[in-house]
Amino acid sequence: MERIREIPYNYTSFSDREIVIRYLGEDNWALIESLRGTRRTGRSARMLFEVLGDMWVVERNPYLQDDLINNRERRNALIEALNHRLRQFEQRLNDNPNAERLLQAAQKAVDDFSNAFGEREQLRRKVIQALSKITRRDNIDFSGLARVSHSTDATDWRVEMPFVVISPDTEEEVAAIVESCINCGLTLIPRGGGTGYTGSAVPLDAHCAVINTEKLEDLSEVEHIELPGVNGKVATVRTGAGVVTRRVSDLANAHGLAFAVDPTSQDASTIGGNIAMNAGGKKAVLWGTTLDNLVSWRMVTPQADWLEVTRINHNLGKIHDQDNVEFSIQRYHPDGKTPKGDAEVLRMPGGAFRKVGLGKDVTDKFLSGLPGIQKEGCDGLITSSRFVLHRMPSQSNTVCLEFFGNDLAKAVPAIVEITDYIAQTDGVQIAGLEHLDERYIKAVGYSTKAARRDTPKMVLIADLVSDDANILNAATEMVINKAKAREAEGFIATTPEKRKAFWADRARTAAISAHTNAFKINEDVVIPLPRLADYSRGIERINIEQSISNKLQSIAAMRKVLDQHKRQADDAITESKLKLAYETLSEVEQRWSTLLSNFDQAAANQIILTEQEREHIQANDLVIDMLLRRDIRISYRQELKAPLREILQGGELEKLRGKLRDAHLEMKNERLFVALHMHAGDGNVHTNIPVHSHNYRMLHEADRIVDQVMQLAKSLDGVISGEHGIGLTKVQYLEPEKLADFVAYKNQVDPDHHFNRGKLMSNQGLEGAYTPSLRLVQQEAIILEQSELGQLNDDIKHCLRCGKCKPKCMTHVPRANLLYSPRNKILGTGLVIEAFLYEEQTRRGIAFEHFEEMNDIADHCTICHKCEAPCPVNIDFGDVTMRMRKILTQAGEKSFNLGSWAAMQFLNTTNPTTIRWLRKGMADLGFKAMTFGHDLIKHTGLLRKNAKIPASTTGKPKLLDIPIEMVRRPIRVELPKQSYRTALGLDDPDYVPILRNPNKADDDSDAVFYFPGCGSERLFSDVGLATLAMLSETGAQTVLPPGYLCCGYPQTSAGQHDRGQQITTSNRVLFHRVANTLNYLDIKTVVVSCGTCMDQLLKYEFEQIFPGCRLLDIHEYLLEKGIKLDKVDGVQYLYHDPCHSPMKEYDPIQVSTTLLGQNVTLSDRCCGEAGTLGTARPDIANQLRFRKSEELRKGIKALTGQEKATQGNVKLLTSCPACQQGLSRYGDETGLKTDYIVIELAKHLLGDGWQKRFIEEAKKGGIEKVLL
Repeated sequence: MERIREIPYNYTSFSDREIVIRYLGEDNWALIESLRGTRRTGRSARMLFEVLGDMWVVERNPYLQDDLINNRERRNALIEALNHRLRQFEQRLNDNPNAERLLQAAQKAVDDFSNAFGEREQLRRKVIQALSKITRRDNIDFSGLARVSHSTDATDWRVEMPFVVISPDTEEEVAAIVESCINCGLTLIPRGGGTGYTGSAVPLDAHCAVINTEKLEDLSEVEHIELPGVNGKVATVRTGAGVVTRRVSDLANAHGLAFAVDPTSQDASTIGGNIAMNAGGKKAVLWGTTLDNLVSWRMVTPQADWLEVTRINHNLGKIHDQDNVEFSIQRYHPDGKTPKGDAEVLRMPGGAFRKVGLGKDVTDKFLSGLPGIQKEGCDGLITSSRFVLHRMPSQSNTVCLEFFGNDLAKAVPAIVEITDYIAQTDGVQIAGLEHLDERYIKAVGYSTKAARRDTPKMVLIADLVSDDANILNAATEMVINKAKAREAEGFIATTPEKRKAFWADRARTAAISAHTNAFKINEDVVIPLPRLADYSRGIERINIEQSISNKLQSIAAMRKVLDQHKRQADDAITESKLKLAYETLSEVEQRWSTLLSNFDQAAANQIILTEQEREHIQANDLVIDMLLRRDIRISYRQELKAPLREILQGGELEKLRGKLRDAHLEMKNERLFVALHMHAGDGNVHTNIPVHSHNYRMLHEADRIVDQVMQLAKSLDGVISGEHGIGLTKVQYLEPEKLADFVAYKNQVDPDHHFNRGKLMSNQGLEGAYTPSLRLVQQEAIILEQSELGQLNDDIKHCLRCGKCKPKCMTHVPRANLLYSPRNKILGTGLVIEAFLYEEQTRRGIAFEHFEEMNDIADHCTICHKCEAPCPVNIDFGDVTMRMRKILTQAGEKSFNLGSWAAMQFLNTTNPTTIRWLRKGMADLGFKAMTFGHDLIKHTGLLRKNAKIPASTTGKPKLLDIPIEMVRRPIRVELPKQSYRTALGLDDPDYVPILRNPNKADDDSDAVFYFPGCGSERLFSDVGLATLAMLSETGAQTVLPPGYLCCGYPQTSAGQHDRGQQITTSNRVLFHRVANTLNYLDIKTVVVSCGTCMDQLLKYEFEQIFPGCRLLDIHEYLLEKGIKLDKVDGVQYLYHDPCHSPMKEYDPIQVSTTLLGQNVTLSDRCCGEAGTLGTARPDIANQLRFRKSEELRKGIKALTGQEKATQGNVKLLTSCPACQQGLSRYGDETGLKTDYIVIELAKHLLGDGWQKRFIEEAKKGGIEKVLL
C-alpha cells in the first residue's frame, strides 16, 4: 500500500513528500525514499518524521507559535525533544554517508526552527517600535486570529503565515507604514475583503506584513464633476480602498444610478481588491469591468511615495471600444501633496486591454505599464479611487429561463441567440445574463419555477432594461419564445422583491463545494460567445470521462470485496452466486471500458449498444454525442446495483452486500466533476472542481482536469482568467510572453520586490501551497470522538470563506477595531482545535493560552444568528459560539466575569423575595451607580481615551479598562418601584393566574398564554404590565405562568448548557401541568414580549402542550386584533429591531408602522447589550455601540435633518427588554428616549396613569387564581 502520510500531526493536503521537501529539500526526499529499503537506517529515517511533524504543525499554527514564544519552558522542552530524536537517529547511522547527510539537513532545519522564536520576538519589538509612531498600537496585530485569517483567501490555499497584520486608520498613514515595514525587512501584501479565488493575497514569505485596508472606508456622496476631456458633468463617487462593494452599489441605487462593478462577492469584497484584480460581475456585459469604470485612483508605491492615476477622455463605456486611451500619472512625495516632477501621460490603444472579441480578460498583468490596476497588489497599495456611475434605464424585467432538454448542444446556443437578438433590438439592453448548469442548480437548492417534477438542466437569468416599457415587454416575450423553442420555460419578475428572489440562487453558488468540506479548485475562463456551446461540450466530455472512470474504480473495489469473501466461502451455493457476481462485474466493466475508449468512434459501429440505444442513433453520431444527449446511459443502479442485489439475495449474504455498497460509496465519494456557472453575456465561465483536500489522488487528478480545462479554453480562442486574476493557481498557464512582460515591469518599479514577494513569478505556483483538511482531523483524532471538539469541528468544516456573513455580523466593524467576522473566527477556531489535538496527542499538556484564545473568539459574538441567512452552507456561528462556551464551561476554563455571574444569579432564582432584593441592588442601584460613575469620570478625562475610535479588544481585557468601559455611557433608566407580579399579588408559584376584563371578556374570548420572561417582569416590568393591559383591552383571557420563570436561553448561550436544559425541561413539564389544569380553556395562542424568549420557546414544542396553538409576539397579536394609534403629532419614530427579533410571522417595520399609525424608520445594528455582553465585556459592547451610535444619528438626520433629537421630536422604540436597557445608554449623545412599542400603545390608548388604573381594576375581580 502506498504510504502518503506517515508524518504525524499533518492535517493538510500535503503528503510526506511536500513536507520533507519544504524542510530538507527535494534531494533529501529522494534519499529518504532510498533509505526506506534498508532495515536499520530505514527505521531511523522514519524517526525523522516525528521531528518534521512537530515543526510542521507549529509552523502552520500561530496559536502554537505564540504559546512557544511566550513560554520559554515549553519551548525548550519541545526543542530538546526534537534534538533527542536526532541524537537517536545519529546512533543508528550505521556508517551510512547518505543517512549522515540526511541527519545534517535535519539538524539544520531544527536549528533554524529553534532560532526562529527568538528572531520573531526581536522583530516584533522592532516592528512595534517603528510603527507605533505612525499608527495606533492596536492597529499592529500579531494575534493568532489576525494572522490565520490573513493567511488565506476564499481558496483556502496557504503557504506561510503572515508575520504581522496592520490595519491603518486613515489613508494618510499608509505611506509611512509602507516605509517602516520595508525598513524592518518585511515584504508587504495589500489586503481587502479576502474574497480572492486565486491566492493573490496569500503570503509566500513568512517575513511579511499584511496591510488590511478595511478601515479605509470613506465613501462620498454622488458627485457630479467635470472629467478631463469629457463634456459636461458626470456622476461619480469617491471611495476608500476598504469600502465594501455593496455599499457603493446601494449608494448608486439610492440615487437612481448604477455602479457597474458587482462581483458575486460584492457583500464582502472591497474596492481596493476590485481594482487590484480588475473585478467584474453581471453588469460588466453592459458597462465593462472595474478598469472600464475607473476615473482615478491613488496608491502607495514600493518607494513609499504616492502616485495618482487619472484617466483622460473617458468614453464612459467599455474601454476596448475606445480607439486610443490616455492616463495621467502624477507622483507625489511621501506627504501625498507635493508633486514629484511633472505628470506622465501613458497612451495605448483601447484594444490592448483585452483579447479582441472578449468582454473580459485579466491575463495581461503588464497592461502597458498602467500602475495598480490588475496587478494583484504586486506594484503598490491602492488606497482610494473615483468611479463613474451610470444611469440605469427606468424600466427593468428579470427573466428566468429553465431548460429541461437533455441536449446541451440545443440549450447553450440560446445564450448567443438572446445576446444577438437584444443587440439588434433598439431601445433595450442586457444588464446581466447569468447561467447555472445542472450541478449548480442542485448545489444551490434551486426551486424550480415550472410546474414539473424534474429539475432543469440549465438555467439562465437575465436583467433586461429599457426606458420604454412596451419595447421592454415585447423584447422579454421574444426572449422567452426563443427559449421555448429550445425546450425551456420562461418566467418574468417585474417587482424589486421578485427580481431579488430570482437572483437569490445566483448568490449561493459557493455551495457547490459543501460536500467537500468547502474546498474547490475555482477557475474562471473567458470563451468567445459563439464557442460557448463547444466549451460546454468539452466540459461535459470531461465529466462523462470522470464518471465512467470512477465507476470502473468502483468495480475494481467491489471485485476486491468479492475476492475477500470468496476465500471464506465454504459451500457450492455461495460459490455459484459469487461466480455469477464476478461475471456481472466483468460484463459491465467490458461495456463501460469500451464506451470510455471509443468516445470518438461512430456510434453505429458499437456492438455493445442495446437495441433501445440504437434507436436513438442520429446521422454521423459519435459515441460521445449519444452520451452527451443521454441516449446512452451509464447507470450504476440499473447495470450493477440491481443485478448484484438479485444475485446475492439472502440473509447470509447481507454483510457482503453491505461491504459492496460501502466499497462503491467510498469510490463514489472520490468522484470528480466540473461544474459551470457563467456571466454568460460576456462569456466569462466559472469552472469549479470540488475536491476533498485530504485525498491526495483526487487533488492530483483535479490538477490534470485543470490542465484539460485550460487547454480547452485556449483551443477555443479564449483566455484563462476573466476576473479572478492569476495569483498562485494560474501562473503556470499564463502565456510566457505575458509573464515575461510583467516580470520586467515588476523589476523596474519594485526591483527589491517589497510588494507581494514571489507572486506572479514563473517559479511560484501551487507547488508550496497546502490547504488544511478538517476531514483528516476528524478521521485521525480519537480525542474528538471523546469530546465535543469533534462536533465543533463538524460545525465549521463546510465554511467557504466567501465572507457573505460580514455585512450581517455585529462583531465585524473594521472602523471600530472589530474584525471578528464568522469567516475569521472559523479560520481561528479550526486552528485552535488543531492546537488542542496536537498537544493532547503529544502529552505535553494543553497550554492555558489556547483556552484564552477560544474564550476570545467566543466572547466576540452576540449570538444574533444573523450570519446564517446569507451563508451558502447555512453555518450559524451563534450556535458555534454556544458550543465553544459549553466546551469551555465543561473544561472549567470559561472566563469568569463578576457582572455576568451576578446577572445569571438574578435570572436563575425564582424566589420572589430574592428577586426583589437583587432587582433593587443589581438593577436599580447598579444603574444609578453606573450613571454616577459616568458623570464622575467624564470630568477626569479618562473617557477621552478611545472615545474617537474604540480600542481593539483582541486578547484578555485589561483589568483597569473594564470599569472605564462599563461607565463610558450612562444608563439613565427609571425602573418601576415593584414588579407587576408583586403589585398584582401574583408571586405565589402554586397558583396559575388568569387575568380577564369582566366588561370585555366572555366565554368566546381568546385564551392566551403569556410568557413574560425575565426582562419583562423582573427588570422592565412595565413591559409585562403593558402587555397584560393591552391583552385585557382586546378582551382576551390571559394565563400567566405560576411564579417567576426564565426561558433558559441566557444560560444556554452563556455556555451553561446543562442548566439551560434543566430550565427548559422543568418549564415544559410545568406547562403540561398548566395545560391539564386549565383543560377547560382552549388556549390557541402563546404570546411573548421578548425575542430570546421567542427563540427558546420555539424549541418547547408548544403545539404538543396546547394543541393547535401558535407563538406570537405581543405586537403581532395586537396587529391581528386591529389595535392601532392615530398619528401622534410632533413625534417621529425610529424602531430598533432586536438581534433576536420576536416578530416571526410579520415584518417588524410593517407591524410597528401599522400599530403606530405612521411611517416608522428602521434603525439597524446591535445596541451593544447582547444579553450579558454589556456587563461581561463592556469593551466589546462599546465597539458595537460605536457602530449603533452612527446608525441612530443617521436615522435622526433622515427624519429631522438634525444630528440630535430635541424636545422629543424623535422617539426610539424596540421590542426587547435587553435592548431597552442598551438603547437607554444613547440618550445623552442622541437626545433619544427609548421605550417599548406596547408601552407606547398603552400610554396613548389608555391614557396617563394607565398602570395604576389597570392594577386597581384587575384587583377588583379581574384576576382568577387556579391551584396548580
